[in-house]
Amino acid sequence: MPGKHQHFQEPEVGCCGKYFLFGFNIVFWVLGALFLAIGLWAWGEKGVLSNISALTDLGGLDPVWLFVVVGGIMSVLGFAGCIGALRENTFLLKFFSVFLGLIFFLELATGILVFVFKDWIRDQLNLFINNNVKAYRDDIDLQNLIDFAQEYWSCCGARGPNDWNLNIYFNCTDLNPSRERCGVPFSCCVRDPAEDVLNTQCGYDVRLKLVRGELEQQGSIHTKGCVGQFEKWLQDNLIVVAGVFVGIALLQIFGICLAQNLVSDIRAVKANW
Repeated sequence: MPGKHQHFQEPEVGCCGKYFLFGFNIVFWVLGALFLAIGLWAWGEKGVLSNISALTDLGGLDPVWLFVVVGGIMSVLGFAGCIGALRENTFLLKFFSVFLGLIFFLELATGILVFVFKDWIRDQLNLFINNNVKAYRDDIDLQNLIDFAQEYWSCCGARGPNDWNLNIYFNCTDLNPSRERCGVPFSCCVRDPAEDVLNTQCGYDVRLKLVRGELEQQGSIHTKGCVGQFEKWLQDNLIVVAGVFVGIALLQIFGICLAQNLVSDIRAVKANW
């Protein structure tokens, strides 16, 4: 009608989605930077940063790698998500969503492969643990990780206590001069609830008792392997473990959808310029 003007609402970038994505990622950015800093600090304390070749000297896993890799990935993703949302940068937002989607599909593929090839995975886990048993005394972080796992799951070695024959300090050969010969680490010992002070020598000579039967050994150390105990723990806590993975997957999908929605809004606004 004459005298009346029609107003068309132009597309706008949603502020709620923009700042929610920014806040969502700044948490990951800060946590990633913290993880990375812890990893680099640990390497600095061990002298790795001044001698990079030390990374290849360790026969087993260096747990600090976990902090460095996870921290690095979280920092990169958090940076891309934060800056991409704040500056409305479609390139960074696409990078964030594609990278997050790639991680999601890798996790999904890993879960499927673990289910399909569970016997092969069990053998590889045995091999992985035994390789770390060999390097038990080579790195304090690895030593602490193995001790924590054996104490938490009440286990000893990959398949059992005799796996510690693979370690030069614990093997039962006559040529082994170590005081720990034919023993196991203290983390294999059955803890006495009434014991206030940890006995770090409780595993000395314990495998010499094999000649007198396993029943006597069971009273002093855990005789079950960590692979079997870990599988039992997974079965007992299946709902919790599945819930954690589903929660992580939903967060990833939510982040991807939020980033793609923001990209669509930015494109719609730019199309009207």
